[in-house]
Amino acid sequence: MKTAAVLLTLLTANLMAAQVQSSATAPALPSSPQAGSPTAARPPVQTRTREEYRAYQVGIANEQNPEAMERAADDFAAKFPTSEVRVLLYRAAMSSYQNAASPEKMMNMGFKVLAIDKDDPEALIGIAEILEERTGPTDLDRQQRSEQVVEYAAHALKTLDTDLAVPAGTSPDRVEAYKKYLRSTALAILGTIYYKQEHYPEAEVKLRNAIDADAVNPDPVVVLRLALALDQQKKYAEGLDQANRAVELTEESTALGRMARNERDRLLLQAGGSARPATTVPVVAPGTPNQAPPQSATPSNQATPDPPSSPAH
Repeated sequence: MKTAAVLLTLLTANLMAAQVQSSATAPALPSSPQAGSPTAARPPVQTRTREEYRAYQVGIANEQNPEAMERAADDFAAKFPTSEVRVLLYRAAMSSYQNAASPEKMMNMGFKVLAIDKDDPEALIGIAEILEERTGPTDLDRQQRSEQVVEYAAHALKTLDTDLAVPAGTSPDRVEAYKKYLRSTALAILGTIYYKQEHYPEAEVKLRNAIDADAVNPDPVVVLRLALALDQQKKYAEGLDQANRAVELTEESTALGRMARNERDRLLLQAGGSARPATTVPVVAPGTPNQAPPQSATPSNQATPDPPSSPAH
């Protein structure tokens, strides 16, 4: 039993560390305001004057360079302090810093978004995810951090359908696909925090909800974490089902794939079966969903439709 407990602890620790590298890429909304109207409670975000539109285009052109993108967003916000598209520029800076693996600066950009719109679900989720990843069992302020994570993620779930700012011209299908991704991410963050707090039944509920929220794009990290939460509750048969699913979503040659197979073999023994070779299970690359997801939220390299000759204003 001690060996099994140690294995489970190592699996959990390694899984937490592998989350950023193994998570599926976020679906994308175009970063440029266009004519049209998406299906959303909040009106589409767009510029109001030609000067504002041109300044936006100059700013968003820096999204490949996170520092330049941040400066461009600050300059735009100073020049157009009431513009709706400030949020889009700061979210582009968030995405750029995320691509550059700069979580601290990404979080700073998220706070700048919240200073404009305290209900923006994308910024709330981005900050919550970074805080969750940085909350360890030995941190003196882990309780405070955990409470912040829960607060931000739960608030994002409440505002997702009413406060998500999207560029005008975004198709309803893309908006809904992105909402599914954000909802799934927020629920997974809550499930992970509950797991770290050893509230395994609550973790199970949130992790199941996270998977169901974007069922066609299952994240193998979340699936494996659900298997671990079930394991901790001695729900070995249910855990085995999820571990098998995690095996199907990963390749054996990856760290996540090896963790999934180790957990599957452990649960096979706990459930009264015997371990079987991983090669008997069909696999796909980790983070690769059954269906290709939409593109990412504020991409730095995603082609956008040609803008209208003049912005709506």
